[in-house]
Amino acid sequence: MRFSLIDYIERLTPGVEISAVKNLSMAEEYLADHFPGFPVMPGVLMLEAMTQAGAWLIRASEDFAHSIVVLKEAKNVKYGQFVEPGQTLRVVAEIVAQTERETQLKTRGMVDGRNTVSARLVLERYNLSDARPQESSTDELVKFKMRHFFRLLCRQQERGAEPAQDLSVNLFLT
Repeated sequence: MRFSLIDYIERLTPGVEISAVKNLSMAEEYLADHFPGFPVMPGVLMLEAMTQAGAWLIRASEDFAHSIVVLKEAKNVKYGQFVEPGQTLRVVAEIVAQTERETQLKTRGMVDGRNTVSARLVLERYNLSDARPQESSTDELVKFKMRHFFRLLCRQQERGAEPAQDLSVNLFLT
């Protein structure tokens, strides 16, 4: 992951659902071009925020068993309203079905309780060493870094966001 569209994890019930937050500010470089005089978060980045939230749910639910979690398919993507600087995009992802390699999620993004985006996502998860055993050390490094970043996202919630409604997220902070 080269950039994060999740500022903190608000609530997490492993194996079930995650709620995460993205605070949009004028400091986001892409807003200068999207659109001049009318800055709004691009729809594809709203979709990416939902994908990232879903990936954190999968990682936490499986105790970071896979180094790679990627978007395989986005279905029924619907946009409702713009997200402007100063607004908070709250993303919710819920596991609908799961196989050995894929997780289907129902996702939505909201601003002030109003839907801005929704989609059904399919995320695929795997380890690099599944295809190339010599990559096992890379898998372990990626998992280590993802655990560290996850702890930071959860700590942001502890530092002043709304209190977690499900304390099971704390199991992953050790």
